[in-house]
Amino acid sequence: MKSLKELQEIRDRMKNKVSLREGTNEIRIVVGMATCGIAAGARPVLNAFVEQVNELGLSDTVTVTQTGCIGMCRNEPIVEVFQGDKERVTYVKMTAQKAERVVREHIKGGKPVVEYTIGAMEN
Repeated sequence: MKSLKELQEIRDRMKNKVSLREGTNEIRIVVGMATCGIAAGARPVLNAFVEQVNELGLSDTVTVTQTGCIGMCRNEPIVEVFQGDKERVTYVKMTAQKAERVVREHIKGGKPVVEYTIGAMEN
């Protein structure tokens, strides 16, 4: 059994992670978490996005959320980034390591990681 203090600490720690999955911030990172995405490894990708956004102090402007099937199962895990009035960027075959780079270079730095996008896969 956890003490009340330990439970409070767990709640506070998890509150940051949950708050990232809600909201209407100017940047939305959406991870496909249907059965196909989860089977392909979307859960660690989602966690990596949440952790990296927290680590870099971007939670005031970035929301990390999940959705069902995006419709391109062979390219899972799939992540879409929506940023204001800019065209969405769709990342495919994501990993936790790729997610960290996307947050650093695209979300924080403003430059999409082109080689991870659906457009790069089509070429």
